[in-house]
Amino acid sequence: MVNEPIYDEPVYLDNAATSWLKPESVYVAVTQALREQCGNPGRSGHRFSVSAGRILDNARLLCAQLFNAEKPEQIIFTANATIAANMVLKGILNIGDHVITGSLEHNAVIRPLHRLEQTGISVSKISVDLHQGIQLERLKQTVTAKTKLLICNHISNVFGTVNDIKSIGEFCRERGILFAVDAAQSAGCRKIDVQAMFIDCLIFSGHKSLFGPQGTGGLYLRPGLRLATILEGGTGNYSELLEQPEQLPYRLESGTPNTPGVAGLAAGVQFILETGIETITKKETQLINRLLTGLATISGIRIIAPKPEFERGSVVSVQLEKFSPEQAASILDSSFGIAVRSGLHCAAEAHRFMNTLENGGTLRISPNYFNENQHIDRCLDALRKLS
Repeated sequence: MVNEPIYDEPVYLDNAATSWLKPESVYVAVTQALREQCGNPGRSGHRFSVSAGRILDNARLLCAQLFNAEKPEQIIFTANATIAANMVLKGILNIGDHVITGSLEHNAVIRPLHRLEQTGISVSKISVDLHQGIQLERLKQTVTAKTKLLICNHISNVFGTVNDIKSIGEFCRERGILFAVDAAQSAGCRKIDVQAMFIDCLIFSGHKSLFGPQGTGGLYLRPGLRLATILEGGTGNYSELLEQPEQLPYRLESGTPNTPGVAGLAAGVQFILETGIETITKKETQLINRLLTGLATISGIRIIAPKPEFERGSVVSVQLEKFSPEQAASILDSSFGIAVRSGLHCAAEAHRFMNTLENGGTLRISPNYFNENQHIDRCLDALRKLS
């Protein structure tokens, strides 16, 4: 098997980790920012600084448009979704509060919650249905008088399970519970309307389906919602104050931002807006359906994903009878030129819940909008040879 010749043209199917296939405009924007707009935004009055500041302003406008945020200043840029999740959890919860989360969450949520639990915050993890996500009846049974926040992912990064965000958000709004959504796997490839979905905090990754560079991400905050800061420092404005300024986005954006990265992120969001979320969703759904249909014909493969009749994200996890996930991923890369991910995918709780932890996790296949049918077919052909 390992003697199979490697293909000249690689197939990248690990977009749930980071998108490698991106619009050309992203690369151009990053290069232009580095070469021509290299000032420190908000820190000087010369043309280079002003130009860099416009990059951030434009990116905020585009993200606000994509998510239907009320104002651009409600968009806070961070280095990644993990930092944004920490900002939400540690900026909202206090000793004695109760927080609810699901059983398929990423470590970006689980680990901060574990730390907070040690400080006197109560955490409840409710069982999630693989096919339909969080069930409202289970949610109702978990809410207490001290429940302050519910945080869950939009799409599971391991199994592709989709939560009904609008229904959950409406439930939380009716009961006065803050609602935070981890949209790392959905921002850019699934429609998100923070107002219609009753989302108070939206956590997003810039380098996945938003097509931005690594080192980019962010947070949307509903107007009127104030987070305690977990980081203080220079903001380029209100420098006379000893305390962090109240005004957004400055309150939550300390230090020199990743302006070239945000330029690339803005180009990615611009591409999404011009292409249309519906077009992107349709393309990715078609690819996932092709993948699942093909996998179902291969013996010796266990598919762990929502059934075809349910909505699902662009993520499929499988286990092979003959190879561990790590072995399979290594062979696919070295012998077939196919890049997928093996292991726990930074979500051990999800694997524990689905009884895949003891077997080394899963082999995860995650196409995006820039993949084509032949990429899926090449992956399926390789898996047939491994089965």
